Amino acid sequence: MSCQRQRSRSWAVLAALAVCLLMQAAPAATSITDPAAFLDQAESLRTKDHPRFAQMLEQIHRETPLLSAGEQWHLRYLDAWETMFKGDYAGSEAQFHEVIEHSGDATLAAKSSALLLSNLAANRRYEEAFTLANRITSDLPAVKNPLARSMLLMNLSQMLNLAGQTDLAIKYAQLMEDALPAGESLCYPRSLQVAALFNGNRLASSNPELQQAIDTCVAAQQPVLANTMWLVLGSLYLKENQPDKTMALLRQIAPGIDANKYYPHQLSLKTQMAQAYWKLGDDGDARKAALAAVAMGNPDDINEWLKDAYEVLYQVEKKHGNATAALAYYERYAAQDKGYLNDIGARTLAYQAVQQQVLTRQLETEALSRQNAVLRMQQALDAKAAEASRLHSALLLMALTFIVLWLFRLKRSQLRFMRLSRRDGLTGILNHQHFINEAERILRLLEKKFGHACLISIDLDHFKQVNDTYGHAMGDVVLKLAVAICQQHLRPSDLFGRLGGEEFGILLHDCSREQGLDIANRIRIAIGTTPMEQDGSGVSISASVGMASTDTSGYELQRLCKEADSALYRAKRAGRNRVIADIGDGGLVEA
Repeated sequence: MSCQRQRSRSWAVLAALAVCLLMQAAPAATSITDPAAFLDQAESLRTKDHPRFAQMLEQIHRETPLLSAGEQWHLRYLDAWETMFKGDYAGSEAQFHEVIEHSGDATLAAKSSALLLSNLAANRRYEEAFTLANRITSDLPAVKNPLARSMLLMNLSQMLNLAGQTDLAIKYAQLMEDALPAGESLCYPRSLQVAALFNGNRLASSNPELQQAIDTCVAAQQPVLANTMWLVLGSLYLKENQPDKTMALLRQIAPGIDANKYYPHQLSLKTQMAQAYWKLGDDGDARKAALAAVAMGNPDDINEWLKDAYEVLYQVEKKHGNATAALAYYERYAAQDKGYLNDIGARTLAYQAVQQQVLTRQLETEALSRQNAVLRMQQALDAKAAEASRLHSALLLMALTFIVLWLFRLKRSQLRFMRLSRRDGLTGILNHQHFINEAERILRLLEKKFGHACLISIDLDHFKQVNDTYGHAMGDVVLKLAVAICQQHLRPSDLFGRLGGEEFGILLHDCSREQGLDIANRIRIAIGTTPMEQDGSGVSISASVGMASTDTSGYELQRLCKEADSALYRAKRAGRNRVIADIGDGGLVEA
């Protein structure tokens, strides 16, 4: 099993990122009699008739009519858009910066800032993107052009959605809807609201917002966004265990997706088909669709579609007893899952870092303002020092108190963000990244003094069935109770972290293999024998445990994790609810 297990909603985000390129359409231009009008026509054709747009750019460069300074900058902006559309993000970034910094056109600068924001996010330069988003938010009241303002609101909604700020993402989408330029469709803002609800796990297939967005985008003849909404609906059907509805929907929209040739949609279609076939018990077609999805990706791609496709392949091979193939597919699934967890963590940390910087600057500005006020008070009081010495001392003490309180608030805020960055929000134990960092540090110290340690990997058996049967509230209760049970058997010096989903890791400090097996088995028995209830509903749960020891595996965390995961995988295959330890040279022992 992997050291992580967490689903992301990145494919919906990627589809939403494409929205930044989708704006209004107008009749195609055929000649350059008026350069300004020709450029406006070209801009309006970018996505409704992109081949015509590209022809018009080629035409104006070929004929090189006499352009004013403003028209030249408009052309440079369109060139930058086309560069980004073709996937040259580095080239388009330089072009957008040139327009922003030197055009002198506030509208073009605002549009370029909106697209630059999408560019940075697509390249996973999240801290730069969130810093730009904060600047755009501050400058937004000064943007008067309706289309530029709409583009900025759209991209701000997308960035906040990336950061997991669902309510703020919905707010900016609603602001976009309220200020939509004349002639623009409600498809864009409503799609953004659905994407935010979906990523925030607040959407069901029956939600009226989803059907409203689908109807709006279909009526507006926006096939890319309409297909995005259909695929969201298909994903929700799968989540709600209605694979027959998913399959019927996918067969209905497949011709349109194939016609548009939009890569994220094509890959999502294949992956959802594989998942639906698997749930329907059609192993052969599930395997065929999953292989087709995998074949579409590049070797270095990391995305949720490939993760889901590899998971289907793993389940099919496992079901049919092909252990070697199952393990190979599982390793690829785990790599995809790890990549997405890292990306989600990078987004969250970048957002928190930028927000902390903003908060720090605000507090420093307020503290400086109060210090200036103190100085002005002192200057006024110096002239009357003899008659107002007591008043002066009192005011000075009050001012210093204010400064101390503000500095204390700043420090408390910094400590709070530090705690949030280290702890899992649900269970309160170490998160994945901090567990890995601390484990590596402890192992290095133990290696120097020839100490012993054991790495335990715990996975709750059939946890998905608990969520599907009793709901996520019961799932959260089970996770918290499992953590509490584990903590009863651990020492203060032991490391305990949530690695993702229902999987946990424990590093037993100064512990031999025999002691580690005993502790692991006691934890397994305690989890399996402790009743778990909420609101009168009870559920039985068990755990599979894999363990690796420095006695046989050495002090490299990567190897310990791999061998503990391998032992855990063997425990799962052997029937679950058991402890298996790696004893070196490929040997395993069951507690």
